[in-house]
Amino acid sequence: MVKVSVLADTLKTMSNAEKRGRRQVMLRPCSKVIIKFLQQMMKHGYIGEFEIIDDHRSGKIVVELIGRINKCGVISPRYDVQVGDLEQWVVNLLPSRQFGKIILTTSSGIMDHDEARRRGTGGKILGFFY
Repeated sequence: MVKVSVLADTLKTMSNAEKRGRRQVMLRPCSKVIIKFLQQMMKHGYIGEFEIIDDHRSGKIVVELIGRINKCGVISPRYDVQVGDLEQWVVNLLPSRQFGKIILTTSSGIMDHDEARRRGTGGKILGFFY
C-alpha cells in the first residue's frame, strides 16, 4: 500500500510513542521536509537530538523524545497563508499564544509562524506542534 503523506505518518508515530512514554522512536522513511520539521521542533525544545541513518534506501531517523509533545499534526491540503491571515490560523490551531508553533514552508525556507511574521512572508502551512 502507498503512503499518502510521509510527514503525517512521521508525526503520528512520534505522537504515539510520546503517549506510550518511550524515550526514543525510529522514523522511516526520511525526507528533507521531515528533517527541517524536526529541526524546528528541536530548536524550540520539543524533542532532543535526532540522528539520520543512511541505509541506502529511503533512510531512517532516530529521535530522542523528552516528553514535551502534547499534539503534533499535519494540515492537509497545504493551504496558502498570507501574513495577515496567520493570526487566525494561530487562534484556530494552537491552544494558547504562549506555546506551540505552526510550521510554514515559504520561499525563504521552512520556518515557524513567529519567524515568518518577523520576516513579513507568507507561505503554505505544513503542520503544527504543541
